[in-house]
Amino acid sequence: MTARPGNAHQARLLRLLRDGGPNSRAQLSDQVDLSRSKLAVEVDRLLETGLVVADGLAASRGGRRSHNIRLAPTLRFLAVDIGATSIDVAVTNAELEVLGHLSHSMDVREGPVAVFEQVLSMVGKLKASGLADGLDGAGIGVPGPVRFPEGVPVAPPIMPGWDGFPVREALSQDLGCPVMVDNDANLMAMGEQHAGVARSVGDFLYIKIGTGIGCGIVVGGDVHRGPTGSAGDIGHIQVDSEGRVCGCGNRGCLEAHFSGSALARDAEDAARGGRSPELAARLEAVGKLTAADVSAAAAAGDAAALDLIRAGGDRLGQVIAGLVSFFNPGLVVIGGGVTGLGHTLLASVRTQVYRRSLPLATRNLPIVLGELGSTAGVIGAARLISDHLFSPA
Repeated sequence: MTARPGNAHQARLLRLLRDGGPNSRAQLSDQVDLSRSKLAVEVDRLLETGLVVADGLAASRGGRRSHNIRLAPTLRFLAVDIGATSIDVAVTNAELEVLGHLSHSMDVREGPVAVFEQVLSMVGKLKASGLADGLDGAGIGVPGPVRFPEGVPVAPPIMPGWDGFPVREALSQDLGCPVMVDNDANLMAMGEQHAGVARSVGDFLYIKIGTGIGCGIVVGGDVHRGPTGSAGDIGHIQVDSEGRVCGCGNRGCLEAHFSGSALARDAEDAARGGRSPELAARLEAVGKLTAADVSAAAAAGDAAALDLIRAGGDRLGQVIAGLVSFFNPGLVVIGGGVTGLGHTLLASVRTQVYRRSLPLATRNLPIVLGELGSTAGVIGAARLISDHLFSPA
C-alpha cells in the first residue's frame, strides 16, 4: 500500500466505501458534511493515490450520470486470529470480504516463535493460491492482554513465553507491511460489528468464551481498551472467594469455573465419577473430553452435561448482570468456541441477567449468540488494520 488518506475527509470516504461498497459521488455526498465541490476535490485526490477507482456508471438521479467509486480491488489485508488451541489466517479485500481462510490446530503455549512459523507457512499457502501478490497490512489477534500502542502481549495467563514479545514489530518485518495487534475478544467484537449481529448497534458487549474468557467493549462504535489495553478482562473477575486456583494465580476467577478448559475438566470428572454414561463413553473412545463433547452429550439428553452447561451459564450470567448494570449496553453478544453449547447456555445467562440487573437496563436488551462463528476474529482483524490504514498518516 503506497498511500494513506491525506485528511479526515478522505479517511471518512474510505471507510464509507469499505462498509457500504461502491457508491456514487452523489450518494457519498449524502453521507458526509461536504459541499459537492469539496467532495469532488477529495474524491479526485483519492483517485490519484490509487486507493479508489472508478467503477462504472451510477444510477441516474436526474441530470448527468456519474461514475461509481469503489476501493481499489487490488488491496489485500491479512487477518490472523491466534487462539489458545488454533490459528486462523485469512486474506480479505479492502471491503473485508474473506477471499481465503485457513485453520490449523496448534497450542499457543508452544511459544511465539513456533506459532509465527506456522502463521507464515499458512500465509505462504494463501499467497501461492493466487489470492494476494502482496499484502497492504495485517491485523493480528492474540488470546491475552495487549499493550495496544506497541502491539505487545503483557503477562497473558494462558500464553507462557509471550510476555513482552514484540508481535507487531516482528511480524511487520516478516510480512513487509504495517501490522496491528489486539486482544482476540476485541477483534471478535469488531467482526460482529462489521458483518454480524451487532451491525446497527453502537454500544454493546461481546463475551468470548473459549479456553479463556474475555469481553470486547464497544462504546459509540469504537472499541474501548482502557489506558493500558486491559479493559474487558472479565475472565478474572472473582465468582467464588473459596473457589479454584486460576491460571492467573488468583482464586475463584470466572475463567477457572467456566471456560472451555474448565468445562472439559468438569466433564471428565463427571465421566469418571459415574454421573454421565454418555461422557464416559466419549472419554473411553478418545481419551479426553472437550466442550464440544459436552455439547453433543447435552444434545443427546445427558443430564450431567446439561447440568454443567446450566451451572456455567449461571456463573457467567452473574458476571454479565454486573456488567449490564454498570455499562447499560444495547446488546450482549456471546461467541467463541464454547457457543456450540447453544441455547441451554443462553437460557441460563438470560435468566441471571434479567433477574439480577435493573429493569431499566434489561427491558429492551437482547442477549444473543454471535452470527459469524469462526470468522468473527479474522474479519475483526481485517477491520482493525483497515481502520489504521484508512486514517490520516
